Amino acid sequence: MSQRKYTRDKVGPRIEGFLNKILPLAGLDVKYEIADDETPHPDFENPDIRVKFSGSGVDDLLENKAELLLALEQLTLEALRTSADDHSRICFDANDHRLLRIEELRHGALTAAERVRDSGQPFRFNPMNSRERRILHLALRDFKEVRSESEGGEPRRNVVIYPAGMPSQPAAPRPPLDRRGRR
Repeated sequence: MSQRKYTRDKVGPRIEGFLNKILPLAGLDVKYEIADDETPHPDFENPDIRVKFSGSGVDDLLENKAELLLALEQLTLEALRTSADDHSRICFDANDHRLLRIEELRHGALTAAERVRDSGQPFRFNPMNSRERRILHLALRDFKEVRSESEGGEPRRNVVIYPAGMPSQPAAPRPPLDRRGRR
């Protein structure tokens, strides 16, 4: 078992200090609890610390695919000055959203793998963050008829599932830039 780098005693006060400043500024009516070593899905995710939100403002955190929850997590990681390699060691959750998302990704990966196996054609997922891509790869690790790989650049990086013997295909071209340099 790997050694835990972060503990509630070690970084909990810094997380609390940041959240106690930003949550009132954001107008979010939520409470939070910082828990050590609580991993409901250890095959896919093993954070050292889990910050669990509750309260009437949780729905706001979970709107638009939990965009605000993920942004709050990212801001907290930046405030703690965690390296990108350590971002998976601290995670935020509300109403078991993370657990449900892991199950959704795992099921999607297995369904796509069966489709690739049966059709012989690759399947490309929409772009997603590195944690979600990792879950897809882990879900497929024992599926011998297919292989998965990440391709593209951030923030448009995605997972492609190929039949086991098929070589990788070139990444889909990026849309051209308009006159103002936007896609």
